Amino acid sequence: MAVLSLKVVDRNDKVICESTGEDFVDLVCKHAYEEGDRIELSTSEKNIYLNWQVDDALGQAFVYLTDNVTYEIPFGEKRNNLSPKVFYGDRHYLYVETARKDEIESYRNLALNPADQHRDVPCFPHATANVETRGETNFAAKNAIDGVRANLSHGSWPYHSWGINRQDDAAMKVDFGRKVRTDKVVLYTRSDFPHDNWWVQVTLKFSDGSSMDFPLEKSVRGHVLTFPEKETEWVELCNLIKADDPSPFPALSQIEVYGRNSNI
Repeated sequence: MAVLSLKVVDRNDKVICESTGEDFVDLVCKHAYEEGDRIELSTSEKNIYLNWQVDDALGQAFVYLTDNVTYEIPFGEKRNNLSPKVFYGDRHYLYVETARKDEIESYRNLALNPADQHRDVPCFPHATANVETRGETNFAAKNAIDGVRANLSHGSWPYHSWGINRQDDAAMKVDFGRKVRTDKVVLYTRSDFPHDNWWVQVTLKFSDGSSMDFPLEKSVRGHVLTFPEKETEWVELCNLIKADDPSPFPALSQIEVYGRNSNI
């Protein structure tokens, strides 16, 4: 069994509340978060599959943890890509539990992680990109793996997205932190027409060095890209070819990578 611990700690490293348990622990934090507060998750086992909830308004995330992780409570502009309900008020419910065998083995969206952060963390899946529009939270790569598919507008939640700042060589990577097997990717491109452009072709790259090109069309619906099963540690979306349209603003609302874990 894994010993799991949750703490809420302030900017001065003072523990506000904490709880520990075997394979499951929850924590009720009766505290209005202040800037500098953070959530610390530690586990006696590394390279472990967990379900954890950093906030009851954000929901559960199925994650692969390679080490202990700290989640920094966002404030100011860093909250723009979150529901106004997230981390709000003076009563919060957090939990973490070890994932069941059937959850680990199931066919699922391996990219989904509403608890991803805009920094390097030992918690996967994790999204990064070589560009994000003006460095703003509304256009961060992690927005595209949080499960919010709303794509009919642009800006703050729920219309946040991965924005490429008009950069022709823009690329986004979803890192799984371990080997997975995938045979399908679904892309929800932002569709705030006529403000938005769209991509007519994209490339998927994999950690074995292989790549595949896929045509896309102007659509508000998910683009389903299927292919023979690939084993990979990450998927990169790149070589994004814009349509011949006056708008310079294509963007991605969500990427879903379907498959199973390999290391089970």
